[in-house]
Amino acid sequence: MWEFMAVFVISYFVHGLGVTIGYHRLLSHRSFVCPKWVEYFWVLAGYLAFEGSPIWWITVHRAHHKYVDTILDPHSPRYGLANAHRGWMGHATYPEQMDPAKQTKDMIRDPLYNFLEQGGRWQKGHALCMAIGLTFRLVILLCFGWVPALASVLAGFAVLQIPLMLNVICHLPKLGYKNYATADDSVNVWWVGLLANGEGWHNNHHVGPGSAKTGMRPWEVDLSWLVICAMKWLGLATKVNVCTEEQLVRLAAAKYAKTQEAPVKPVLRIINGGPVEIHRKLSGTRMKSSAKS
Repeated sequence: MWEFMAVFVISYFVHGLGVTIGYHRLLSHRSFVCPKWVEYFWVLAGYLAFEGSPIWWITVHRAHHKYVDTILDPHSPRYGLANAHRGWMGHATYPEQMDPAKQTKDMIRDPLYNFLEQGGRWQKGHALCMAIGLTFRLVILLCFGWVPALASVLAGFAVLQIPLMLNVICHLPKLGYKNYATADDSVNVWWVGLLANGEGWHNNHHVGPGSAKTGMRPWEVDLSWLVICAMKWLGLATKVNVCTEEQLVRLAAAKYAKTQEAPVKPVLRIINGGPVEIHRKLSGTRMKSSAKS
Protein backbone atom coordinates (compact mmCIF):
# COMPACT_ATOMS: atom_id res chain seq x y z
CA MET A 1 0.00 0.00 0.00
CA TRP A 2 2.76 2.46 0.90
CA GLU A 3 4.58 1.69 -2.36
CA PHE A 4 1.38 2.29 -4.33
CA MET A 5 0.64 5.58 -2.57
CA ALA A 6 4.21 6.86 -2.94
CA VAL A 7 4.34 6.11 -6.68
CA PHE A 8 0.84 7.51 -7.21
CA VAL A 9 1.56 10.82 -5.45
CA ILE A 10 4.95 11.33 -7.11
CA SER A 11 3.54 10.42 -10.53
CA TYR A 12 0.53 12.70 -10.03
CA PHE A 13 2.67 15.73 -9.31
CA VAL A 14 5.29 15.02 -12.00
CA HIS A 15 2.68 14.44 -14.72
CA GLY A 16 0.51 17.28 -13.41
CA LEU A 17 3.39 19.72 -13.50
CA GLY A 18 4.17 18.46 -17.00
CA VAL A 19 0.76 19.75 -18.03
CA THR A 20 0.77 23.01 -16.06
CA ILE A 21 4.40 23.98 -16.67
CA GLY A 22 5.18 22.20 -19.94
CA TYR A 23 1.97 22.34 -21.96
CA HIS A 24 0.42 25.42 -20.41
CA ARG A 25 2.75 28.07 -19.06
CA LEU A 26 5.69 27.24 -21.33
CA LEU A 27 4.31 26.12 -24.70
CA SER A 28 0.86 27.76 -24.68
CA HIS A 29 1.83 31.13 -23.24
CA ARG A 30 5.64 31.29 -23.46
CA SER A 31 5.78 32.78 -19.97
CA PHE A 32 9.44 31.79 -19.58
CA VAL A 33 12.37 30.42 -21.57
CA CYS A 34 14.29 27.23 -20.82
CA PRO A 35 16.74 24.85 -22.52
CA LYS A 36 15.20 22.42 -24.99
CA TRP A 37 15.89 19.39 -22.82
CA VAL A 38 14.04 20.99 -19.93
CA GLU A 39 11.13 21.77 -22.25
CA TYR A 40 11.02 18.17 -23.47
CA PHE A 41 11.20 16.85 -19.89
CA TRP A 42 8.09 18.75 -18.82
CA VAL A 43 6.18 18.26 -22.06
CA LEU A 44 6.81 14.50 -22.12
CA ALA A 45 5.77 14.31 -18.47
CA GLY A 46 2.45 15.85 -19.50
CA TYR A 47 2.19 13.71 -22.62
CA LEU A 48 2.48 10.55 -20.52
CA ALA A 49 -0.66 11.72 -18.69
CA PHE A 50 -2.53 11.05 -21.96
CA GLU A 51 -2.87 14.78 -22.74
CA GLY A 52 -2.49 14.30 -26.48
CA SER A 53 -0.37 16.01 -29.10
CA PRO A 54 1.28 19.19 -27.78
CA ILE A 55 0.49 21.04 -31.02
CA TRP A 56 -3.17 20.00 -30.74
CA TRP A 57 -3.37 20.93 -27.04
CA ILE A 58 -1.77 24.35 -27.51
CA THR A 59 -3.82 25.16 -30.65
CA VAL A 60 -7.05 24.41 -28.78
CA HIS A 61 -5.96 26.35 -25.71
CA ARG A 62 -4.94 29.45 -27.65
CA ALA A 63 -8.28 29.33 -29.48
CA HIS A 64 -9.99 29.16 -26.09
CA HIS A 65 -8.29 32.38 -25.02
CA LYS A 66 -8.93 34.11 -28.32
CA TYR A 67 -12.64 33.28 -28.40
CA VAL A 68 -13.29 32.82 -24.68
CA ASP A 69 -16.92 32.06 -23.82
CA THR A 70 -18.22 32.67 -27.34
CA ILE A 71 -19.63 30.13 -29.78
CA LEU A 72 -16.13 29.78 -31.24
CA ASP A 73 -14.62 28.81 -27.88
CA PRO A 74 -13.82 25.07 -28.17
CA HIS A 75 -15.12 24.27 -24.69
CA SER A 76 -17.24 27.01 -23.12
CA PRO A 77 -19.89 25.69 -20.68
CA ARG A 78 -22.27 28.32 -22.05
CA TYR A 79 -22.96 25.98 -24.94
CA GLY A 80 -23.41 22.74 -23.01
CA LEU A 81 -21.65 21.14 -20.06
CA ALA A 82 -21.12 17.81 -21.83
CA ASN A 83 -19.49 19.52 -24.80
CA ALA A 84 -17.32 21.65 -22.51
CA HIS A 85 -16.11 18.57 -20.66
CA ARG A 86 -15.35 16.01 -23.36
CA GLY A 87 -17.67 16.52 -26.34
CA TRP A 88 -15.38 19.02 -28.04
CA MET A 89 -12.72 16.31 -28.36
CA GLY A 90 -14.83 14.30 -30.79
CA HIS A 91 -13.79 16.21 -33.92
CA ALA A 92 -11.83 14.35 -36.59
CA THR A 93 -9.68 17.39 -37.28
CA TYR A 94 -9.46 21.12 -36.53
CA PRO A 95 -12.57 23.32 -36.88
CA GLU A 96 -12.25 26.33 -39.12
CA GLN A 97 -11.27 28.76 -36.34
CA MET A 98 -8.36 26.57 -35.19
CA ASP A 99 -5.32 26.35 -37.46
CA PRO A 100 -1.94 25.13 -36.12
CA ALA A 101 -0.18 26.87 -39.02
CA LYS A 102 -1.41 30.18 -37.56
CA GLN A 103 -1.88 29.53 -33.85
CA THR A 104 1.14 27.30 -33.18
CA LYS A 105 3.61 28.38 -35.83
CA ASP A 106 6.23 28.55 -33.07
CA MET A 107 5.93 24.76 -32.69
CA ILE A 108 5.15 23.18 -36.04
CA ARG A 109 8.78 22.92 -37.14
CA ASP A 110 9.76 20.84 -34.11
CA PRO A 111 10.22 17.23 -35.37
CA LEU A 112 9.08 15.61 -32.11
CA TYR A 113 5.91 17.68 -31.86
CA ASN A 114 5.19 17.10 -35.55
CA PHE A 115 5.46 13.34 -35.08
CA LEU A 116 3.11 13.39 -32.10
CA GLU A 117 0.66 15.59 -34.06
CA GLN A 118 0.05 12.87 -36.69
CA GLY A 119 -0.81 15.30 -39.43
CA GLY A 120 -3.59 17.02 -37.52
CA ARG A 121 -5.79 13.90 -37.41
CA TRP A 122 -7.16 14.14 -33.89
CA GLN A 123 -8.16 10.53 -33.30
CA LYS A 124 -4.89 9.18 -34.67
CA GLY A 125 -2.97 11.59 -32.42
CA HIS A 126 -5.02 10.50 -29.40
CA ALA A 127 -4.45 6.83 -30.24
CA LEU A 128 -0.69 7.35 -30.48
CA CYS A 129 -0.66 9.17 -27.14
CA MET A 130 -2.61 6.36 -25.49
CA ALA A 131 -0.32 3.72 -26.99
CA ILE A 132 2.86 5.48 -25.84
CA GLY A 133 1.41 6.10 -22.38
CA LEU A 134 0.40 2.47 -21.90
CA THR A 135 3.73 1.22 -23.30
CA PHE A 136 5.51 3.37 -20.70
CA ARG A 137 3.49 1.62 -17.96
CA LEU A 138 4.22 -1.77 -19.52
CA VAL A 139 7.93 -1.04 -19.17
CA ILE A 140 7.35 -0.14 -15.51
CA LEU A 141 5.42 -3.41 -15.08
CA LEU A 142 8.22 -5.50 -16.56
CA CYS A 143 10.95 -3.73 -14.60
CA PHE A 144 9.33 -3.01 -11.23
CA GLY A 145 6.11 -5.00 -10.98
CA TRP A 146 2.36 -4.40 -11.08
CA VAL A 147 2.08 -2.10 -8.05
CA PRO A 148 4.09 0.87 -9.42
CA ALA A 149 2.70 0.23 -12.92
CA LEU A 150 -0.88 0.43 -11.67
CA ALA A 151 -0.14 3.48 -9.54
CA SER A 152 1.50 5.23 -12.49
CA VAL A 153 -1.31 4.58 -14.95
CA LEU A 154 -4.00 5.63 -12.45
CA ALA A 155 -2.08 8.83 -11.69
CA GLY A 156 -1.86 9.54 -15.41
CA PHE A 157 -5.59 9.15 -15.89
CA ALA A 158 -6.26 11.23 -12.77
CA VAL A 159 -4.14 14.08 -14.17
CA LEU A 160 -5.97 13.79 -17.50
CA GLN A 161 -9.24 14.61 -15.74
CA ILE A 162 -7.96 17.86 -14.19
CA PRO A 163 -7.89 20.15 -17.27
CA LEU A 164 -11.13 18.58 -18.55
CA MET A 165 -12.78 19.39 -15.22
CA LEU A 166 -11.18 22.83 -15.03
CA ASN A 167 -12.61 23.79 -18.44
CA VAL A 168 -16.08 23.43 -16.92
CA ILE A 169 -15.78 24.29 -13.22
CA CYS A 170 -13.66 27.42 -13.66
CA HIS A 171 -16.10 28.88 -16.20
CA LEU A 172 -19.19 28.53 -14.00
CA PRO A 173 -19.40 31.88 -12.16
CA LYS A 174 -21.47 30.53 -9.25
CA LEU A 175 -18.70 28.11 -8.27
CA GLY A 176 -15.89 30.63 -7.74
CA TYR A 177 -14.88 34.24 -7.37
CA LYS A 178 -13.20 36.97 -9.40
CA ASN A 179 -10.24 39.07 -8.35
CA TYR A 180 -10.53 41.09 -11.55
CA ALA A 181 -13.55 42.35 -13.46
CA THR A 182 -13.83 40.45 -16.73
CA ALA A 183 -16.65 39.97 -19.19
CA ASP A 184 -15.92 36.26 -19.62
CA ASP A 185 -17.07 33.66 -17.09
CA SER A 186 -13.64 32.69 -15.72
CA VAL A 187 -13.48 32.39 -11.93
CA ASN A 188 -10.99 31.29 -9.29
CA VAL A 189 -11.90 28.00 -7.57
CA TRP A 190 -9.75 27.17 -4.55
CA TRP A 191 -9.99 23.38 -4.63
CA VAL A 192 -9.25 23.27 -8.36
CA GLY A 193 -6.24 25.48 -7.62
CA LEU A 194 -4.93 22.83 -5.24
CA LEU A 195 -5.66 19.82 -7.47
CA ALA A 196 -4.31 21.54 -10.59
CA ASN A 197 -1.04 22.86 -9.12
CA GLY A 198 -2.19 26.48 -9.29
CA GLU A 199 -4.26 26.40 -12.47
CA GLY A 200 -7.53 26.92 -10.63
CA TRP A 201 -6.87 30.66 -10.22
CA HIS A 202 -8.47 30.92 -13.61
CA ASN A 203 -9.84 34.45 -13.47
CA ASN A 204 -6.31 35.67 -12.70
CA HIS A 205 -4.97 33.65 -15.60
CA HIS A 206 -7.49 34.93 -18.15
CA VAL A 207 -6.58 38.51 -17.30
CA GLY A 208 -2.83 37.92 -17.65
CA PRO A 209 -2.35 34.67 -19.61
CA GLY A 210 1.31 35.39 -20.31
CA SER A 211 2.23 35.51 -16.63
CA ALA A 212 4.14 32.56 -15.18
CA LYS A 213 2.43 33.25 -11.84
CA THR A 214 -1.32 32.82 -11.40
CA GLY A 215 -1.81 32.95 -7.63
CA MET A 216 -2.19 36.63 -6.75
CA ARG A 217 -3.54 36.46 -3.20
CA PRO A 218 -1.71 35.01 -0.16
CA TRP A 219 -4.08 32.02 -0.02
CA GLU A 220 -3.87 31.29 -3.76
CA VAL A 221 -1.25 28.54 -3.62
CA ASP A 222 0.50 28.12 -6.96
CA LEU A 223 2.80 25.09 -6.94
CA SER A 224 3.65 25.49 -10.62
CA TRP A 225 4.95 29.00 -9.95
CA LEU A 226 7.09 27.75 -7.05
CA VAL A 227 8.65 25.13 -9.32
CA ILE A 228 9.34 27.76 -11.99
CA CYS A 229 11.01 29.89 -9.29
CA ALA A 230 13.20 26.91 -8.36
CA MET A 231 14.07 26.43 -12.04
CA LYS A 232 15.02 30.10 -12.27
CA TRP A 233 17.22 29.81 -9.18
CA LEU A 234 18.95 26.78 -10.76
CA GLY A 235 19.48 28.66 -14.02
CA LEU A 236 16.99 26.45 -15.90
CA ALA A 237 14.43 29.20 -16.56
CA THR A 238 15.08 32.71 -17.85
CA LYS A 239 13.00 35.64 -19.09
CA VAL A 240 10.28 34.72 -16.61
CA ASN A 241 7.28 36.95 -17.20
CA VAL A 242 5.25 37.95 -14.13
CA CYS A 243 2.32 40.36 -14.12
CA THR A 244 2.01 42.70 -11.15
CA GLU A 245 -1.31 43.49 -9.47
CA GLU A 246 -1.34 46.92 -11.13
CA GLN A 247 -0.73 45.40 -14.57
CA LEU A 248 -3.53 42.89 -14.13
CA VAL A 249 -5.99 45.61 -13.13
CA ARG A 250 -5.06 47.58 -16.27
CA LEU A 251 -5.32 44.48 -18.46
CA ALA A 252 -8.73 43.62 -17.04
CA ALA A 253 -9.99 47.13 -17.71
CA ALA A 254 -8.67 47.07 -21.27
CA LYS A 255 -10.20 43.67 -22.04
CA TYR A 256 -13.52 44.71 -20.55
CA ALA A 257 -13.52 47.86 -22.67
CA LYS A 258 -13.15 45.75 -25.84
CA THR A 259 -16.39 43.92 -25.06
CA GLN A 260 -18.45 47.11 -25.13
CA GLU A 261 -18.92 46.80 -28.90
CA ALA A 262 -19.97 43.14 -28.66
CA PRO A 263 -23.62 42.17 -29.26
CA VAL A 264 -23.81 40.63 -25.78
CA LYS A 265 -22.84 43.37 -23.36
CA PRO A 266 -21.59 42.98 -19.80
CA VAL A 267 -23.66 44.44 -17.01
CA LEU A 268 -22.62 45.67 -13.59
CA ARG A 269 -24.21 44.85 -10.30
CA ILE A 270 -23.52 45.05 -6.59
CA ILE A 271 -23.69 41.88 -4.50
CA ASN A 272 -24.46 42.26 -0.80
CA GLY A 273 -23.14 45.80 -0.87
CA GLY A 274 -19.74 44.49 -1.97
CA PRO A 275 -17.55 45.48 -4.91
CA VAL A 276 -18.87 45.67 -8.43
CA GLU A 277 -18.62 42.37 -10.27
CA ILE A 278 -19.01 41.80 -13.99
CA HIS A 279 -21.39 39.23 -15.42
CA ARG A 280 -22.68 38.46 -18.88
CA LYS A 281 -26.25 37.70 -19.86
CA LEU A 282 -26.45 34.23 -21.36
CA SER A 283 -28.66 35.19 -24.29
CA GLY A 284 -27.04 32.77 -26.73
CA THR A 285 -25.73 35.63 -28.85
CA ARG A 286 -22.02 35.39 -29.40
CA MET A 287 -19.37 38.05 -29.47
CA LYS A 288 -17.71 39.06 -32.69
CA SER A 289 -15.38 36.27 -33.76
CA SER A 290 -12.59 38.82 -34.03
CA ALA A 291 -12.73 39.62 -30.30
CA LYS A 292 -9.44 38.99 -28.55
CA SER A 293 -9.08 37.30 -25.16
